[in-house]
Amino acid sequence: MPKDNLRRWCCDRKDRPASDVPIVQGYPSLFAYCTECLHLSEHAAYSRIEAGRAAREFPLILDLLIDGSITLTTVSLLKRHLTEENHQRLLRGAIHKSRRDVEAQVAALSPKPDAPSIVRKLPTQVSTASIGAAGSGFELSVPAAAEEPHQPQRDQPPVPRPAPVVTPLAPERFKVQLTIDRETHDKLRRVQDLMRHVNPIGDAAVIFDRALTLLLEDLERRKIAATARPRAARAASSGSRHSPAAVKREVWARDSGQCAFVGVDRRCTERGFLEFHHLEPFAQGGPTTAANLQLRCRHNTYEAEVAFGSFLGRSR
Repeated sequence: MPKDNLRRWCCDRKDRPASDVPIVQGYPSLFAYCTECLHLSEHAAYSRIEAGRAAREFPLILDLLIDGSITLTTVSLLKRHLTEENHQRLLRGAIHKSRRDVEAQVAALSPKPDAPSIVRKLPTQVSTASIGAAGSGFELSVPAAAEEPHQPQRDQPPVPRPAPVVTPLAPERFKVQLTIDRETHDKLRRVQDLMRHVNPIGDAAVIFDRALTLLLEDLERRKIAATARPRAARAASSGSRHSPAAVKREVWARDSGQCAFVGVDRRCTERGFLEFHHLEPFAQGGPTTAANLQLRCRHNTYEAEVAFGSFLGRSR
């Protein structure tokens, strides 16, 4: 809903029920007004109606929406938890926060019990919507094996696999839901059997934690040379791009495992796709030392383009 319409509905007509507002313009309901007059989608109409109704009770919502401090998604997540006593604290605490941050805020307000571990078979044809709505708990779902694998037609791209769902249930407690194939399912069952002496019920959450711990140790060892017993540091070979293990550990710890590129007014927050970047380019004689290395995400490509020209960077 345009901001002037939202403000007029919420502020100028506080003495009139919400359902009366569009009637004066010939619409039977506010939903009809949003979809037929403002040409909003049904979802967009519902979210704006709910935000408008919440703003009539808590006018601070309208001010924060108009100046862009919060979003309609934030309002939809918080509205049922707002009271006269806490609405200012909750709304101001959600300013410029991501959906994930607001979901964690809601989980702290209304904690849910731990979800049970579930492993169940899905039908062969599974839609994204059905997976998103299926069950609750730590759910490892495996599609049923068809007798003859379906071969998609060449002119029909394969259905994209739905992304794993991670939802906060309470402070420090999260529900994880994903879909696995037959081979991974069989591995899970074997691990459950082998761990019965320490995990009698075969809790998938325990296995997930153990597996992630081992994977994390392996990745940190290979990518940043993390180790509990580091060897004596060795200087980098002259003229070599290779970063010694001690240098990698020092740079990673100093940059806190985060891209160290600083833009006009902020530092990049990316923690994925990180590389070790030479501040003084190696091709121009820059040494491979901790003082000359920083972590970069894809800003590494940008800085290479700045130093050597766009032909080294991504295609435009």
